[in-house]
Amino acid sequence: MRLAFTKMHGLGNDFVVIDAVRQTFRPDAALVRRLADRHVGIGCDQLLIVEPPTRADTDFRYRIFNADGGEVEQCGNGARCFARFVHDQGLARKAEIRVDTRAGVIVPRLEADGQVTVDMGEPVFDPARIPFVSDSAAVVQPLALDGRVLAVTALSMGNPHVVQIVADVDTAPVTRDGPLLERHERFPQRVNVGYAQVCDRHSLRLRVWERGAGETLACGTGACAAAVAGIRRGLLDTPVRVHTRGGALTVAWAGPGQPVLMTGPAVTVFRGEIELPDPETSMKDHDES
Repeated sequence: MRLAFTKMHGLGNDFVVIDAVRQTFRPDAALVRRLADRHVGIGCDQLLIVEPPTRADTDFRYRIFNADGGEVEQCGNGARCFARFVHDQGLARKAEIRVDTRAGVIVPRLEADGQVTVDMGEPVFDPARIPFVSDSAAVVQPLALDGRVLAVTALSMGNPHVVQIVADVDTAPVTRDGPLLERHERFPQRVNVGYAQVCDRHSLRLRVWERGAGETLACGTGACAAAVAGIRRGLLDTPVRVHTRGGALTVAWAGPGQPVLMTGPAVTVFRGEIELPDPETSMKDHDES
């Protein structure tokens, strides 16, 4: 069976987006890995699935799969692409939509200039809810790694993050320590690993080792986590311009009890169809769904 897809990216963090409103798509880990493979599939950091809502107070359901086949809670760059996709495909007419994710409801809004702002909800610092094994609620905590002790900030943006402040992101040990921290025993659901260099009170540079995907050119939730961590640590003031290797995002956070607002681009690269070997995956007409 043939599956229609759209290739998109948010600052180089690239996605395969599947419309599961007008066609049927039943993903499994092996199929996701095949589609994400840059040699034998389409190629992406994450696979995004647009589904009909399962809650009366939302417009869509949003599912995210990392390139390794694992389903995850949230993806900020993907949320912007999701919003752009449903508008471009005529699935939504409203500038602001409500989207159900495994992490809760998010609210993306298409701006007049083509950028997308996403209300990512409140950041979570409670270790049990990240989850992060710790008896302390301190903003900066020690974390032992490979005979060293790192000073880190752990938080959730709907998915778990650990942020380190570094002097220079270009020389930060992203590819050496990132895989070790991703699977550190104190993060029972693994973790996204951010390396943030503070440039001034309103800007930082960032690299992220993403859980299940490796280092990506940009990470939306990682940008939010880094900005929030910097604000909580007294190093930054809102709004924060976050410069990734793929481009820049703006993150605004007014403080505890307030949502994080992330603004940035969402770009369509191309559309196509791919032949699926899985007989359980089939297409159906929207009128029959």
